Formats: sequence, C-alpha cells, structure tokens
Amino acid sequence: MAMIALKAPAIEVRVVDMNAARIAAWNSDKLPIYEPGLDEIVRQTRGRNLHFSTDVHGAIKSADIIFVAVNTPTKTYGVGAGRAADLRFIESVARTIAEHANGPKIIVEKSTIPVKTAETIKDILAANARGHRFEVLSNPEFLAEGTAMADLMSPDRVLIGGERTEGGEAALRKLADVYAHWVPRDRIITTNLWSSELSKLVANAFLAQRISSINSISALCEATGADVDEVANAIGRDSRIGPKFLKASVGFGGSCFQKDILNLVYLCEHFGLPEVALYWEGVVRMNDWQKRRFAGKIVRSLFNTVADKTIAVLGFAFKKDTNDTRESAAIAVCRDLLAEQARVVVYDPKVPADEIRADVLGHGVENERLVVAKSAYEAAEGAHAIALVTEWDEFKSLDYARIFQKMHQPAFLFDGRNILDLAQLKKIGFRASGIGKC
Repeated sequence: MAMIALKAPAIEVRVVDMNAARIAAWNSDKLPIYEPGLDEIVRQTRGRNLHFSTDVHGAIKSADIIFVAVNTPTKTYGVGAGRAADLRFIESVARTIAEHANGPKIIVEKSTIPVKTAETIKDILAANARGHRFEVLSNPEFLAEGTAMADLMSPDRVLIGGERTEGGEAALRKLADVYAHWVPRDRIITTNLWSSELSKLVANAFLAQRISSINSISALCEATGADVDEVANAIGRDSRIGPKFLKASVGFGGSCFQKDILNLVYLCEHFGLPEVALYWEGVVRMNDWQKRRFAGKIVRSLFNTVADKTIAVLGFAFKKDTNDTRESAAIAVCRDLLAEQARVVVYDPKVPADEIRADVLGHGVENERLVVAKSAYEAAEGAHAIALVTEWDEFKSLDYARIFQKMHQPAFLFDGRNILDLAQLKKIGFRASGIGKC
C-alpha cells in the first residue's frame, strides 16, 4: 500500500486495522516492521495519500477497491490441524465488508489463501449484499522480505485473477490500471481466479523445494568430501537450473514457505491426490531434518556433549534484512541446544531480546541458560562454538581472528554447512585476519 501511494499520488490509500496499538506504531517514528527502504517511503507518503486508521467501517464505505490482507495461519485445531489454512479472519472481514458496504466494491484477496477461497468470500457477500454488487479478485504478492521495496518497485510480474464475466473483466482492468502507474503492462498477468490463488502456493513450494534439495545434497557433500558451494555453482551455471535458491543453509523459515507447502499438502489430500501430497510433504520433512542435523553436528563436534558449554548463536531472524522470526531455523537450533543442557547466547542486529526469549521458551517462561547479547563479540566471549544461523552482512565484517581469541580452545565455527577455519571464512567472503585452524 505504501508503494501504491508513492507511485500513484492521485489514489487515496487507507490502511485500517482494529488493533489500535498496531495502527499507532504505523503512525509513529518507529515502524513495527523493519524493511530496508520502507521507512523512507512511509514518511514520504503518510499524511499525503497514505493514511493509517482504526476506522474500518468508514474505510469500507469510502473505498472503491478493498484489499484483504489479514493473517491466514496454519490451523492448530480441528479438521486439517497442522496443515490447512485457518480462514476465520478471511470470513470475518468478508462479513464486515458485506455489513458496511454502501455500494459496489472490488474485493482483492492479498492474503495467501487456498485455491477456491474466493468462492467462500463470494457466498458470504452474496448472502448479505443488500443489493450491492461485489467483484472478487485474487492478487497474490510475490515480494521477499529483506528486498520487498525493490521487488515492489520493479516486480517480475503482477498477477491478477478474476472471473471471466463482464463485471469480472472490468474489475481486472481497474486493478491493472492501479499497477500500470509504474509497472509495464506486459508484466501484469491476468488469469482466472483459481489459477491466481494456486500460483502463490506453487511459487513458494517450488522455491522451498530448491532449498530442501540443495540442503539434502549438503549432507551428501559432507559424507563424501565434496564442497556443496562448488556443487551449487556448477549446477547453477546450467541455464535450465539457474543459481538462485541454491545456497545450502540451516533451513528455510519465514511466514510463507512451510505454511504454504502444508496448505498445498492438505489441498492435495482433500482432492484425493495422496501421492502428490507425500511429494510436497517431503520438502518440509527435509527442512526439519536439516535443522536437527545442524544442532546435532554441533554436539558431535564438541566431543558429543555441549552440557554446560557456551554456544554463541549469531542471527535469529529467519533471513537477513528483516526482524521477522516466524519459523526461523534459529528457534529450533536454540531449543535443541538447550535440551542438551548448553548455555546459548544469541545475538541478532534487529530482533529484540524479549522476542528471542518468547520464541525459544514461550511467553513468560525463563531459562537462565538462554542469554541475549548486545553484540557478536559479546556473544562470542568464552564460547566453545559459534553457530552462524542468519547471514547478516554485519557478520561478514567481524574480526574472526579476534573472536577466536576470546573463545575456549579448541574453538569451532559452524555456518550451516561446514565447520570453518579462518582460511575458509576468507574463501566465502568473510573478514578473517590471520590464517589458521580454529
């Protein structure tokens, strides 16, 4: 919405939420989300044609186009628990729109949702229309956290799905005109509703699949003496494969990949496709195994015990350039190490200490073995090993020779693929003054 406000100054954009504290944060000097470039755009447009408010009902009445961007978490209860998407918030907002709409509206699904969700929205709206006409469109977002503003500024594509009716086609054109303020027309793709809804799930599933694939090969590389980075570079030079998402790691995290794959698994099971469901479920199983394998490698390397030893965990966000910790691999790694009676010291440049503790231990739970440091150097003080979990650029410029001097000897450094020494750090682009084993 901030990008639309920036690129289309004649369009009035109102972001509304019932949570007053959240809206207050968006109207403050410190935004609730860290995203490079977002703060500048919000400051430039807020109060001009971008407004944050709790007046949900008023915004519905005044809007021509309503974007539905509520949360769609994985269900934790009932039928489909652990796999299906929880659509209670989608249903709630559809009922609110139907109740307060005072004329025709275009409803745009922005949340990541299961295919056929538009039918639910249409049924609710039709039952409460009071003579008003509604058109439902699907417009999934393909940006990535950490590069969101660049992704929005120059997207690979904008996808809009709608019904192939006169009203549906008119709604498609109206939303396409919004994006056409800055997106070339040949990058604006229109499809039917179901293709658009499914495309978002499939895009995330394919990206996650590549990560699990290279992570599975990283285990084989360790067993055979091959270098997973060299293997990834070699296969990535094949134009049919390409180099993206071939970086071996502790595993994928974030709010989308696991949730969307599990949703896809549930859909396949629902439509009687168990073989397809098992295939995609394997991507999640491999990701969970990679996290356990990483923590297990730390334990094995430290002579099969980390009890009462200090492990520094550098990075807690699920990826660099965001403060989002949802499904972060660091959570699983910290929990596994704590279960082994290790003392875990965590440092992340953007994630607050109370959030780190809540994610690992649960809200209100204390454990003196979990410590949050204010710098990487503080975290490494007296540590027996360092686990590089998030690839923040800050970690590449650290003086690791100085860090190793602060640590217990022998000292170990793990980056999700290998046990590294100073020479290997230099090879992968980290600062490492001095050469030697660690």
